[in-house]
Amino acid sequence: MSDTNKANIPIVVLAAGASNRMGRPKQLLKWGDTTLLRHTINTALNSGVKDVFVVLGAHYKTIEKSIQQESVKILVNEEWKQGLGSSISFAVNYLLKSNSKIEGVLFMLADQPTITFDFLNELIQKFEPNKNQIIATDYENGKYGVPVVFDRIYLGALSKLKGDDGAKLLIKENQSFVRAIKPSKKNVDLDTIEDYNKLLNKTFEE
Repeated sequence: MSDTNKANIPIVVLAAGASNRMGRPKQLLKWGDTTLLRHTINTALNSGVKDVFVVLGAHYKTIEKSIQQESVKILVNEEWKQGLGSSISFAVNYLLKSNSKIEGVLFMLADQPTITFDFLNELIQKFEPNKNQIIATDYENGKYGVPVVFDRIYLGALSKLKGDDGAKLLIKENQSFVRAIKPSKKNVDLDTIEDYNKLLNKTFEE
């Protein structure tokens, strides 16, 4: 666990989707001796940040029971069907009302199990408050995305997001302020059961 996080940056785990392509709640799929969501939460907690929030939506009653722990704040987005953007705006509006001193926010997804707490720390350590920075993950196809740290200046725009594209447009519109970091392991989104089984077998056979 790291205690080098100097900036006041909470982590928000976005886990509200219905996992339609997966055919079951991906948050509850087995990952090692835990689940995908609990693995992601543990990764966030082990980064040493002060506050970790988890945004739930679909199947939230079932999923919430599986992650009850005092060190995580659970937020239930009742408008989750409107897409990832609604979960981002829901979380940001909560943060703006409850913690006026945050310097930025780090978003991560529940279905990217190759992301490590060391990588989250690297994103945070590269972040300099009050410089309009966006510290994003560099994907192999040249695109930038989550996990991503947004400076506080973007919270207003983030609080108004809607739809399934999340913050992609905001990153694109502010490209000159984006710094992209490539993780040591390929960042994989688990959208289908085939994706999950392939990565599961590869990870736990190594």
